[in-house]
Amino acid sequence: MKTNRFVLSLYLVLIFCIASCAANIEVRKKQGEASRNLGEAYMQQGDFSSALGEFLKAEKIYSKDPYLQNDLGLAYMAKDRLDLAITHFKNAVKLKPDYAPARNNLGTAYLAKREWDVAIACFKEIVDDILYATPQNPLTNLGWAYYNKQEYEVAEKYYIDALKLEPNFIIALRGLGRTYMAMEKAADAVAILEKAVKNYPRSAASYFYLARAYSLSGEYKKAIKAYNKVIELAPDSAIAIESQKEAEKIKNLQ
Repeated sequence: MKTNRFVLSLYLVLIFCIASCAANIEVRKKQGEASRNLGEAYMQQGDFSSALGEFLKAEKIYSKDPYLQNDLGLAYMAKDRLDLAITHFKNAVKLKPDYAPARNNLGTAYLAKREWDVAIACFKEIVDDILYATPQNPLTNLGWAYYNKQEYEVAEKYYIDALKLEPNFIIALRGLGRTYMAMEKAADAVAILEKAVKNYPRSAASYFYLARAYSLSGEYKKAIKAYNKVIELAPDSAIAIESQKEAEKIKNLQ
């Protein structure tokens, strides 16, 4: 009888400890989530240092949050710490294997490191995920990776696939336009980049590539006009300075 009572007491103590531990984990999760939410607010404001501080604070409280690990990756990417970003994106995917945005972010980090084949492998794992809300993102990223590998026909395919899903996706439009220029399809490049600036008239980068497409097709007056638009939209920027130089070259040739 005494043995049974002892076993029962031990069992009750064990149950109490398990319940207490579970409750403690939930408290830690909520505390960590509060810091994560604050960090995400800082990210939206572009204050990446403050965001990173909150994310690191949250990680000390509860590190097994895949969304936190993804946020840490984004914060480190914003601060150009790509190796650390990759580590945290990998943690996010390990904690939640079906976390497609984190896997896409992992591929994007490899793109930034110019590790094209590794990036391609990441994106190919999620392009067919029917639950992923924005498949145009990994498709466009695949286009960019293959563009940099100079496999332009493959890049064209992925950009077109992205635009079938989101016809006005500006990154895919610009990428396809640049791909057509690399393929020396000037007319196609002009058509797709004209669509880009029509849909996004404040995009200086789109006007910049449209100007290049006009130059490639011999439409120099239109090229100068597009370069001037870049200077108007983004004065003192790197592409504005480049646009000024390119416009002067065209004028000197005429």
